[in-house]
Amino acid sequence: MSEQPEQIPETIRQFEEFIRKDDFPCVGAKSALGRGTLQVHACRSITSGWDDVRIHRQLLDWAFAYRKDPGLFRSIAFVFDGPDDLDEKAFEAAMWERIQSLADKDAWLEQKYDPGVSSDPEDPHFSLSFGGEAFFVVGMHPHASRPARRFHKPVLVFNLHDQFEQLREQKKYESIRSTILKRDEALAGSINPMLARHGESSEALQYSGRMVEEDDWQCPFRDKRTDNDKE
Repeated sequence: MSEQPEQIPETIRQFEEFIRKDDFPCVGAKSALGRGTLQVHACRSITSGWDDVRIHRQLLDWAFAYRKDPGLFRSIAFVFDGPDDLDEKAFEAAMWERIQSLADKDAWLEQKYDPGVSSDPEDPHFSLSFGGEAFFVVGMHPHASRPARRFHKPVLVFNLHDQFEQLREQKKYESIRSTILKRDEALAGSINPMLARHGESSEALQYSGRMVEEDDWQCPFRDKRTDNDKE
């Protein structure tokens, strides 16, 4: 127990160094880190709900702060202490368990779903919503097949979806996307086949980083607010 205070900042430091690497492809994450708008939190196991209440509270704070002062390149990341031996399917399952738990808390607190996106994971306009703001998730873990997703601890990075819309309005989205794809190809030797523009296919397919076929994969996420509306 006495080592815990030192381990938490070290984990955060290591994740920041991972983002700073010259070959890390996501220029948006690099910009957020450089601007001081990448917030990183250390958590316990990704297979446990131990930190879910705290994570959800931080997502609400992040969403509320963004509405007061919107700006580009903001991300909030949660680095979990383990497990380190999850394969891609096991990580994906744990990731969606955490996401479902967070969404259930958002529904319990009667937070409205962002009206600019869909809560249906099969809809091409799907995104998650916390505190009324849409979020896109990037999962990372030690056994990810894509090098850009391969960090030595499980990580969930939440990006505000509205930032993508801002980039489109400023006509910067396509150039930034092209840069990321080229950098990812240089790192991995191939372009990530799971990357798609919002509105072309459900972004839920991309969250875990695992290569899946849209016709053969079913997202386990269901939003309780949508279920209540149907009733």
